[in-house]
Amino acid sequence: MNALPERLLDLRGTLNDLVEDGLVHKRDANFLMGASRTREQTAMHPLTYVGTQKLENQLDKGKTLDELTLTGWLANRSKLPVYHIDPMKVPVAKACELMSFQFAKRHGLLCVDVNPEQVTIATTQPYMRDWEFQLAQTVRQPIKVVLAQPADIERFRVEFYSLARSVTGAQDNKSQRPSGVANFEQLLELGSLKDPEANDQHIVNIVDWLLKYAFDQRASDIHIEPRRTQTRMRFRIDGVLHPIYEFPASVAMAIVSRLKILGRMNVAEKRKPQDGRIKTKRPDGSEAELRLSTLPTAFGEKLVMRIFDPEILLRSFEELGLVNDDLRRWLDMIQAPHGIVLVTGPTGSGKTTTLYSSLRTLATEEVNVSTIEDPIEMLEESFNQTQVQHNIDLDFAAGIRTLMRQDPDIIMVGEIRDIETARMAVQAALTGHLVISTLHTNDATAALTRLLDLGVPGYLLRATVLGVMAQRLVRTLCPHCKKETPISEEDWESLVKPWKVVRPKVTYEADGCLECRNTGYLGRQGIYEIMPLSESLQALITDDMDLNRVRQLAMREGMRTLRLSGAQKVAAGATTVSEVLRVAPPLEKY
Repeated sequence: MNALPERLLDLRGTLNDLVEDGLVHKRDANFLMGASRTREQTAMHPLTYVGTQKLENQLDKGKTLDELTLTGWLANRSKLPVYHIDPMKVPVAKACELMSFQFAKRHGLLCVDVNPEQVTIATTQPYMRDWEFQLAQTVRQPIKVVLAQPADIERFRVEFYSLARSVTGAQDNKSQRPSGVANFEQLLELGSLKDPEANDQHIVNIVDWLLKYAFDQRASDIHIEPRRTQTRMRFRIDGVLHPIYEFPASVAMAIVSRLKILGRMNVAEKRKPQDGRIKTKRPDGSEAELRLSTLPTAFGEKLVMRIFDPEILLRSFEELGLVNDDLRRWLDMIQAPHGIVLVTGPTGSGKTTTLYSSLRTLATEEVNVSTIEDPIEMLEESFNQTQVQHNIDLDFAAGIRTLMRQDPDIIMVGEIRDIETARMAVQAALTGHLVISTLHTNDATAALTRLLDLGVPGYLLRATVLGVMAQRLVRTLCPHCKKETPISEEDWESLVKPWKVVRPKVTYEADGCLECRNTGYLGRQGIYEIMPLSESLQALITDDMDLNRVRQLAMREGMRTLRLSGAQKVAAGATTVSEVLRVAPPLEKY
């Protein structure tokens, strides 16, 4: 137990302590103590309020006293360790079982970790410890007390207990079902979570939390995966899945039903895969679209939601990682008057983002840009988008056939997956249209053999294909904690072998920090393998084409493989060798 005398932190005492320790000028302290405060400011924790005033740190001139700095100061003064709350690492269900919401609120607490060795409790009142004995009698485990930012504790306490109460309420009220919607794209207003004591629709509350939480954590996908007794929820962040929460099976079924209704899907149909979409409006006014996909599994319906942020379309090519020679080659291909341009890569490699960003730059007032997609990934007003509908025989091939009668300049085909679609794409290119589409192959040169395998004759490929770009996404180093480090010959060789590329003297690595959730990575960029089809490359395209000869010639003409593109990112300090090796396929024979 802390030996310091028990006292409640208030504004006057906190400012006096800050003046005593030299962080705040006495003039500023007197002004704040005498200034009138709004009801909202009066309710703030002293550290939160002082942090909002942007006072200059008298011990570090030029810097302001924010809440994080003040929390560190108070932790040092009260002899408690500082704890940065990562909501993804808090076992919410267990944490909320340890103490009631009223107990946590009354004492300014939040349980942030539970394990067999101890329970970790974050506090906003380091000098008030009378609660510790009471809680120890209940948990019967050692208690570790830490200090966290008061604003974080206040926020997460409401969120966690709201979620826990909603899950419990949903279990007790299995008959509750949300109402449906009737329009093509439901606009879902995401409001703040209600007070845990408020009587609200539990499933609606859980879904509201789920979507806002995913946006806050920069998730690109939400996975809801049923198991025998529990249903697991995971977020994909920067290409990697992270476990988030486990719901009871009955609650998860209601969550999936709620999301299916919002996505205009058949709630009663659980045997067939279904697709849907939701448009959401966040509390800050920004919007995001979600594409839903269900799949029947052994223990129920698995639901995956892919999140599309419209702001992605506003990103420059430089932000996407497409720069210098790669950008020049790509623009040369997509600005051609007619022909076929292909983008290849596995699911989640950023093909859609590249295509939409490229189309948006091409969609001027002078041209007609039309797409046929399955499904429409993101709605964009600057071009005409058509959804494939197999139930009325509107597939890719039929869509291209119709679009050719719509006076298009540029046609984007979501994917070339069969001979009929490939033939129509070739026909469109031959009749003076620019066709941009995707394929699923490992690298750029393999796209040519894929089209040959589908049945497109070599002479038609020579006449229509302008070029191919393969891409992957690599996680980029966190700018807040990355630092220079020497790179070993062995690591560099593992990346560029068998090619001889000069090793940089230094590169970068990151240990992890609060901003990147201690992963060392923050955000992603593309690495690209771009192969424009020159006359010499076209001459090699035959029905029995030698892929290695095509690769070798493409390399001599300036094509960089995905690994070499990744090596450039490593040398520039944008990512790491291990990250490039994780996503880029090895190509040994050139």
